[in-house]
Amino acid sequence: MNPATGDTAPHVSWTDAEGQPQQARWRSLAGHPAPTRVQLADDRLSADAAYRLADQGVALLWCGDYQNARQLLQALARRVDARQPTAGAAPPSPAEAFQAQRRAQARRAHILGALLLPFDADHGVPLPRAPDVRAAGLQAHGPVDGPYVASLRELQGVVGAFEWRRRGVPIPALKGSIHPHHGVFSPVRGEYVDLVATAKLPAAAKPARAADIGTGTGVLAAVLARRGLWVVATDLSPAALACAADNLAQLGVADKVTLQQTDLFPKGRFGLLVCNPPWVPAPAGSALEAAVYDPDSRMLRGYLAGLKAHLAPGGEGWLILSDLAEHLGQRSREQLLGWIAEAGLQVLARIDTRPQHARASDASDPLHAARAAETTSLWRLGAA
Repeated sequence: MNPATGDTAPHVSWTDAEGQPQQARWRSLAGHPAPTRVQLADDRLSADAAYRLADQGVALLWCGDYQNARQLLQALARRVDARQPTAGAAPPSPAEAFQAQRRAQARRAHILGALLLPFDADHGVPLPRAPDVRAAGLQAHGPVDGPYVASLRELQGVVGAFEWRRRGVPIPALKGSIHPHHGVFSPVRGEYVDLVATAKLPAAAKPARAADIGTGTGVLAAVLARRGLWVVATDLSPAALACAADNLAQLGVADKVTLQQTDLFPKGRFGLLVCNPPWVPAPAGSALEAAVYDPDSRMLRGYLAGLKAHLAPGGEGWLILSDLAEHLGQRSREQLLGWIAEAGLQVLARIDTRPQHARASDASDPLHAARAAETTSLWRLGAA
């Protein structure tokens, strides 16, 4: 809090070159807390010294050349990667490998997130040789009422998302593209979209409507609409709903889809309810990771528990789920089948496909064995 203004937003504080205390608003789209120890840094700071300070929990507010800050971030990344623990004599179990990777990712994010930049109220970076990132900042943050401080690593994510949104992600099943907004997970795993686009629709779907639970970018809602269904698409995230609205309009199916901000199910019964929950039961480190990690399988279990009450007679629930968590030792097939039975559901059929993404064949990935064995499935569920 800023005691002079009563502003309760998070701030960072530091001492300037003249020894005077300074303060600025802190902004983190990933939800990271404001650093409590901040010192100025410039082109004279070596990468080794920067690494030691970041490792000690000191954030570095850069006031030198922007391009040198980028080079420093790359140097920090090399030092983090070089200091990762090496494998022991015995290969770790899949669960141990997964937990080790999560720890390494968290440490990497901690170190690289310590390099901070100043921003003007128009999202510009007031440093020599800084690119014009104002449009990307405005798109991600929206209008702000004053200067602020954010991490260089997050800025790179903002700029990358700006370009990703501009170019779009081609979706063959739609014969068009989806344009993900910042913080909304991109549908780069096309195999699950193809499953929804090709699976036989239940007879109850057309007269009773369909629902897309946790719509995200709206990609599955658009696929269902293109298949001739009237769809209610839900999400808790306002950012996701705004993203879905843009994509549905661009694809020309907005008139067939109603968007609702709600947790899981809309009111009523449906002939088809589709859900693609996060696939791995683990804590999410950021808002974007919430599309991949689902603590305690909350969304998966919530969907299964509530599905029967929202099915029209003869209706189906389609669960889109990878078995990666099973190969990582995070959830068993028996648990999943148990949750299905406890919810008063039965498995009508299952359609499987193999991932096509590059990581499935990357032998250098610590989780390669699990990824190579992964299967993505569309589970057709009905009332027992």
